Amino acid sequence: MERRSIGKYYYSGERKYNIMSCNLVNQETFKGGVDTEDIFRFADELGPSKIIHIYEPSVGLKAVLVVDNVAAGPSIGGVRMAPDVSTEECFRLARAMTLKNAAAGLPYGGGKVVVYGDPKMAPEKKIELMRALASSLREIKEYIFAPDMGTDEDCMACVKDEIGRAAGLPRVIGGIPLDEIGATGWGLRHATEVALEFCDFKLEGARIVVQGFGAVGKNAARFLTENGAVLVAVADSLGTIYNPEGLDVDALITLKEAGGSVVNHPEGERLERDAVIDIDCDIWIPAARPDVLNEDNVHRLRTKLVVEGANIPITPGAEEYLHEKGILCVPDFIANAGGVICAAMEYEGSSECAVLQAIEAKVRINTRIMLKESTSKGILPREAAVDLALTRIRKAMGYRRWSLFSSAPGFV
Repeated sequence: MERRSIGKYYYSGERKYNIMSCNLVNQETFKGGVDTEDIFRFADELGPSKIIHIYEPSVGLKAVLVVDNVAAGPSIGGVRMAPDVSTEECFRLARAMTLKNAAAGLPYGGGKVVVYGDPKMAPEKKIELMRALASSLREIKEYIFAPDMGTDEDCMACVKDEIGRAAGLPRVIGGIPLDEIGATGWGLRHATEVALEFCDFKLEGARIVVQGFGAVGKNAARFLTENGAVLVAVADSLGTIYNPEGLDVDALITLKEAGGSVVNHPEGERLERDAVIDIDCDIWIPAARPDVLNEDNVHRLRTKLVVEGANIPITPGAEEYLHEKGILCVPDFIANAGGVICAAMEYEGSSECAVLQAIEAKVRINTRIMLKESTSKGILPREAAVDLALTRIRKAMGYRRWSLFSSAPGFV
């Protein structure tokens, strides 16, 4: 295990983690007299290769980087900012990126950064934090920055300026703005269309509910309604707006871009935020934070198809419940791969047209492979998706002298 000291802490170890669900598997806390509860709590056969805690008190920076499996190449994953993030959440998101990149056939591993902070802070403060974060991780060449919840292309431009290692850049400096083109939502549209081949209804006239109306949720709603679906409810952090006759997606997007909430939309019934779970629909899309559907509330869901737009939005137990009830669930790292496909291809110099074509092809192919496997074997879609990803990861690991890192200069 490589160990370095540049004002951060590196962890790796032996405690097992369930690869599919990212739930801790109970094991001995003490080994050889050493407390492994914190140091080794996430380790399994895939990684993580490094966990780095970053602290810079002069600017109030507190962050965590998890570099998970990098057998296929350097890790790529977004920087998430929220006041209640954690090391465990960062690991689970990094593992989702490992599986996502492998399933998408990208020559990259999985990584993630979480920054403790209010994503609505003053822009100049956010830029200061991002520059400090980039500088602190200057030597960690096995991680490529990308935007995620709470960060955007302006943040990535600062990272690019500091260390030159970022994707999701503004168009004026060679980027393909994934939120502007709706890369993740574009992929969700195609995952949904393929999933409907395994359902008993069509997209035309299908009632959709979107939980979370940021970059992912709004673009998923836009692409699906353009193809005949009807958005009947949407929620953000302040509440839910519901109209069984259908909501005006363009008006909602305009409202959000002006800094408002979906609940300020005049043509619908205003409900509590969590009421979005209870609304009867055909397609339900979680597009916000992790674990919004769990064992305590999943029984309230009334839908036929779930397409996961956020990362790890549903707990493993809740996914099992949906499967038992005959509700098809397309897992996150298959359905929402459009964003990382865009980021990876931008990093390699591809065009916007090539990116959209690749997202469509990769997401459709992988969704179909996964659902055919799930149907033929009678297993959860996530199990089939994990099998697909693990086959590719283990093959890449087989080419390495060391399974989790490269000894080549500059990280190859």
